[in-house]
Amino acid sequence: MSKKNKFSAGMMVVYVILTCWALTTVYPIIWVIQNSFKAKDKILSNSFAMPLGELFTAANYRKAFKTADILGSYKNSLFISSMVAIFVILLAGMGAYALARYQFKGSGILHSMVVGAMMFPAFATVISVYQIEFRWGIASTGSWFLNMLSVILPQVAGNLAFAMVVLIGYMKGLPVELEEAAYMEGCNAFQIYFKVIMPLTKPSFATVAIFSFLWSYNDLFTQSFFLRRPDMYSITMMLNNISAKEGTDYGMMAAVVALIIIPVIIVYCFLQKYIIKGMTAGAVKG
Repeated sequence: MSKKNKFSAGMMVVYVILTCWALTTVYPIIWVIQNSFKAKDKILSNSFAMPLGELFTAANYRKAFKTADILGSYKNSLFISSMVAIFVILLAGMGAYALARYQFKGSGILHSMVVGAMMFPAFATVISVYQIEFRWGIASTGSWFLNMLSVILPQVAGNLAFAMVVLIGYMKGLPVELEEAAYMEGCNAFQIYFKVIMPLTKPSFATVAIFSFLWSYNDLFTQSFFLRRPDMYSITMMLNNISAKEGTDYGMMAAVVALIIIPVIIVYCFLQKYIIKGMTAGAVKG
């Protein structure tokens, strides 16, 4: 009984601490959303009050959609982020499988280089990447597709190292006997990877896809270098542009921020079990 009581008391303390921490994280989001339904002068005088009665207004959202092409920016961001997630899954998956299962000359050095690549920030290479893509003719062009591609390529490269580290840790924990059995049935390396490894590695692939998507969706630094035309703006660039022009209109700013973060919150709420499962499984099996 004493051990049970100690355990219960300790868990209660943990839950209290986690609840307080969650409130400090979640309340700013709630504060932004509730202020998005208030006029600017009401925000300055009643920023912590609930938007009820006279305080409530939807004018900020109407003004946001009138001022900026929010739907077009959503389309650009969703296209970029989806393509980044897809290419990261394909390239990182095959690279991780090769390093996890095959021993060849220089494989150890190559694995160290993959881990070391996580130490290089995006701003250290963006100038060189822009110059290379400009020579290729895909950066600063009039083509929507080429400009999207110029953003997708560096974002894919920036996510590969993290994705490979997560996937290598998970794949090393898979039983080799399954691959040997598939090989005895006549499968080649690609068939083994796509028919055996990928289905078994779904939790880590889901984790990699979600993190790659969200990182690309929230990225402003890379996109500001390659997306210069308003019709090609991503959702983060649109917010940056509005904040420069309407920085004192706090109600409209809150409405735009709410429109940006709500999809991210929805994605996380529905897919959080895959994030936790993939990260913990990769960490334990690695």
